[in-house]
Amino acid sequence: MLKPGIRGTAEETVTEEKTAWKIGSGELLVYATPCMASLIEKAAWKSVADELEEGQGTVGTKLDISHEAATPVGMTVTAETVLKEVDGRRLVFEVEVHDEVGVIGRGTHERFIIRNEKFFNKAQNRREHNS
Repeated sequence: MLKPGIRGTAEETVTEEKTAWKIGSGELLVYATPCMASLIEKAAWKSVADELEEGQGTVGTKLDISHEAATPVGMTVTAETVLKEVDGRRLVFEVEVHDEVGVIGRGTHERFIIRNEKFFNKAQNRREHNS
């Protein structure tokens, strides 16, 4: 059973491939906001994965973050999450991201518990309805 207080972390080194310029979200060779969002999601889903029932997973549904400082190539970025609220299948995380100097981002992230196979099949059915 999931309870508030579960913590998660994920980290990565900023490479040129993770910069705004390379992924197309800006012109500079600094850590891209979409990469920060991905790191936050990774920290959150991994933090609760072992607490779920067999066949369950989580999917991100909402992300409200600020990106407050630029991080250059070569530095390490760490995302930390804390599960703050469990409302049925809805999970709400408080998030903070920092590099080796200090905080670079913060906010909240929401995920929902799903049945992996059912969710995947529903997604595949979207393609069939589009044909």
